[in-house]
Amino acid sequence: MALLFDKPLAELLRPESLETYTGQQHIIGAGKPLRNSLENGRIPSMILWGPPGVGKTSLARIMANHLDRPFYTLSAVSSGVKEVRKLIDEARMYGGNAILFIDEIHRFSKSQQDSLLAAVEEGTVVLIGATTENPSFEVISPLLSRAQVYILEHLSAEELVSLVDRALSFVREKFDIQLDIKETEALLMVSGGDARKLYNAVELICAQYDAGKGALTVDNAYVQSLIQKKMAIYDKSGEQHYDIISAFIKSVRGSDPNAAVYWLARMIEGGEDPKFIARRLIILASEDIGLANPNALLMANAAFDAIERIGMPEGRIILSQATIYLAGSPKSNASYMAIGTAQKIVKKTGDLPVPLHLRNAPTKLMKNIGYGANYQYAHDFMNNFALQEYLPDHLIGTQIYKPGANKREQSNADWLRYLWKDKYPFK
Repeated sequence: MALLFDKPLAELLRPESLETYTGQQHIIGAGKPLRNSLENGRIPSMILWGPPGVGKTSLARIMANHLDRPFYTLSAVSSGVKEVRKLIDEARMYGGNAILFIDEIHRFSKSQQDSLLAAVEEGTVVLIGATTENPSFEVISPLLSRAQVYILEHLSAEELVSLVDRALSFVREKFDIQLDIKETEALLMVSGGDARKLYNAVELICAQYDAGKGALTVDNAYVQSLIQKKMAIYDKSGEQHYDIISAFIKSVRGSDPNAAVYWLARMIEGGEDPKFIARRLIILASEDIGLANPNALLMANAAFDAIERIGMPEGRIILSQATIYLAGSPKSNASYMAIGTAQKIVKKTGDLPVPLHLRNAPTKLMKNIGYGANYQYAHDFMNNFALQEYLPDHLIGTQIYKPGANKREQSNADWLRYLWKDKYPFK
């Protein structure tokens, strides 16, 4: 979308003080923890965790302004260990007063996060990290233990309406754009609690204003028709996020590497968290490939580990390799179906008793009443196999696992048929 103003409206309206900041009163309201720290003139290193567009970056800048501290910023998307160390060296001259803000800190690799530890522990910088992901999973434990976590929440409807009013006043006074907002429900729905998306929507409406026609009337129907036509961009927290990851998974499942890599590129270019993609590949490797190619799970796990170590942009190559490998693998959902079938049986039959010969017998009394009696230790027999029953009596003869029609699983099925004879006919 071309800029209507000299900067995006969201940037023009970025709050510069606590008085103009909207939301998060549970941490910066009077008497609240972070507000108290600010008023005392000292803030701890912290992680600001919350959804997009709720004011994480703005709050970090306001804190630096309030305390009159030097403010350094890094983006985890484009900065590496070298940039982190260079910036920390520059910050040393301020004797621990400098604030280092890292946006999307969850996208820093382990080595990048490690490079921050000494500076944070020694007080060289006050770290403020912003993340949309749970820091318990995405921030290394040593760094997390040195930082206070503050949870930021979606803006309420009342807070979003106040932002709409602020935007209307601003565009009217600065640019003589007259908007008559009759209804706000559609605007709030489009924003999803995200102030940036709300301002983007207002800016898009402003672009439709024609001074010769008087004030532009805006209702829910107008907003819906306009936004649906012109804001079809990748939104990693909204509906299209789920549509594109769905298309990606179905392309890999459908053994189409061309389509799979295309949807992968869409996610990467849209700013999707690479570890989210890697996690989906791990699930897919077991759910859709499984025993048809057990190496797929190893590949997916290796891809996730590599992403954690090196981060982006190089991580895109690893994701591409794993995606193509999984798309080209034979497919089977037999493991997925087997656990589903087993869980249904458990829910239907309840807690069936464990057969006596399979029970643990840690005491003499248990042995005397038959626990573990007649159990046959498989390794004492030919082929490390003993013909005995392992299911509860009520389920004898139940077939749960059904091998997929692929070379590897059919080979396993032949071996099981050889061992179990008629018990595993796999019909």
